[in-house]
Amino acid sequence: MAVEIEKKFLVPALPDNLGPGIEICQGYVLNTPGKVVRVRIAGNQGFLTVKGRTVAALRPEFEYEIPVSDARQMLDLFCEPPVIEKRRHTLDHKGTKWVIDRFSGANQGLVVAEVELSSRNQRFALPPWAGKEVTEDVRYYNASLVHHPFCAWQGTSL
Repeated sequence: MAVEIEKKFLVPALPDNLGPGIEICQGYVLNTPGKVVRVRIAGNQGFLTVKGRTVAALRPEFEYEIPVSDARQMLDLFCEPPVIEKRRHTLDHKGTKWVIDRFSGANQGLVVAEVELSSRNQRFALPPWAGKEVTEDVRYYNASLVHHPFCAWQGTSL
């Protein structure tokens, strides 16, 4: 079984070496607390992803590349609006690959960094631009942001 091991952090200030990144649009065919089926267009590629429940930063995940034309049709036919819109930047910090997602649309202003690990005990250096860890805070999951966008959080404590 494919397993995703991921840590997630807020990004209070963007790093200087951020490249142009790629646009991502994603929607959910199924979005329940225990499982999600996601359709994503990332640049000029389409993906269908099935994920299970996250437990202690571990999550079963199966991802398949699909034709971008199929992904567009699935987003239109099967995914309830709104969709998640973001620009993803990939960079290396001390030998570890990080992605920084700058959200737009209803999640404008939210910036999150993620690092995928090969094991739960893998050590990694925290970049200076990484802020508070939010791995266990479900509000920051894309599947949650689609129903409870960042713009609606005003007045709540982060």
